[in-house]
Amino acid sequence: MITIETFTVQNALIFKAARLRALQDAPYAFCATYAEESRLTDADWMERAAQANGERSIFYLAMEGDEACGIAGVLPDPEDATRARLVSMWTSPTHRRRGIGQLLVDTILEWAGSRGVRTLQLHVTGKNESAVLFYQRLGFSLTGRTEFYPNYPAEIVYEMARPIASHA
Repeated sequence: MITIETFTVQNALIFKAARLRALQDAPYAFCATYAEESRLTDADWMERAAQANGERSIFYLAMEGDEACGIAGVLPDPEDATRARLVSMWTSPTHRRRGIGQLLVDTILEWAGSRGVRTLQLHVTGKNESAVLFYQRLGFSLTGRTEFYPNYPAEIVYEMARPIASHA
């Protein structure tokens, strides 16, 4: 059974392991690199967990037993409190097409909506067509905004967004 847990100091090393696996599995999907994040100390990961405490941002782990099989987070738009960005989305290759990605996105939509966020945005690389299709199935649309991918400047990153229903 898959459960969703908040990234905390208590599970920071589980999150670290999952994040590093994600960076190795899909280096084209993240702005950070495995080389950069593998140099972080356990104390650095504990600090990240303390900062992602649910007040302004939050990260989640999809867990099967004591193993992380997915991660995702949400960060606020620093200029517009009604917008936030879905980040670090990843599902283990062994667990794809089992609804875990949707469960993570639904959890983030619930959290963001309860904090007044009305639009959830994300970035996806052009080479990740399966992710674009996945996000479209979840109600995201391409916004028309693009930028160059910092790790591979020849690659284009597409912005996608979807509205979040009010929790009034």
